[in-house]
Amino acid sequence: MTTTALPARPVGELLRGWRERRRLSQLDLSIQAQVSTRHLSFVETGRARPTPEMILRLTDHLQVPLRERNQLLLAGGYAPAYPQHGFDAPELARIADALRSVLAGHPYPALVMDRWWDMLDANDATLALTTGCAAHLLEPPVNVLRLSLHPDGLAPRIVNLGHWRGHLMTQLRQRIERTDDDRLRALEEELLGYPGGTLESAPAAGVVLPLRLRTDVGEASFFSVAATVETAADVTVEELVLETFYPAP
Repeated sequence: MTTTALPARPVGELLRGWRERRRLSQLDLSIQAQVSTRHLSFVETGRARPTPEMILRLTDHLQVPLRERNQLLLAGGYAPAYPQHGFDAPELARIADALRSVLAGHPYPALVMDRWWDMLDANDATLALTTGCAAHLLEPPVNVLRLSLHPDGLAPRIVNLGHWRGHLMTQLRQRIERTDDDRLRALEEELLGYPGGTLESAPAAGVVLPLRLRTDVGEASFFSVAATVETAADVTVEELVLETFYPAP
């Protein structure tokens, strides 16, 4: 089981940061969580120590991810509430088997990623697309965003690179806003420094933004569907993303 590092900031300060990130006033949050504004103010300023139940109640209404909920509990002096097992751990065997059965049965590219877009597993159709990409981009853990946008990766073969780059960077920015993850911020900074392909908004025409790829047999065009486990109570499971590609209309 993976351990969680101790936060450097006090729990009240962290809670205030999440409240402000969600653009809620103390009054808004106190009403939603059924906590007095006075007590919430005391918690945020460090004048009152929240119980673990209070931390979990507030983080639930603030839609804080499980990983960060554990960090808040640690900052408050409590044990993490949510386990974190590796993708290949026996505890996640049924989850991993279910996802891998989708990969095995899907005729087009499909892959499983973690919170940071690191590839955990993929089917043969996905691996076939990486032919010709630089070896250093294919060393585990393969980062899907880096592989897609790096000039030694898929980027030179993406016909609509500007639009696809804009789409991926928007997804990354939204996840940073949801998670406040420094590792994602570092990835964003790296990707923004790549040459070629400006950030472009998706065109108004059409029903989806396709990924258009040059291949040895002509252009291939895909749209993707992303799925998550909505009832996750494990950090790793909550962060899993199954992305399946289909021929674009």
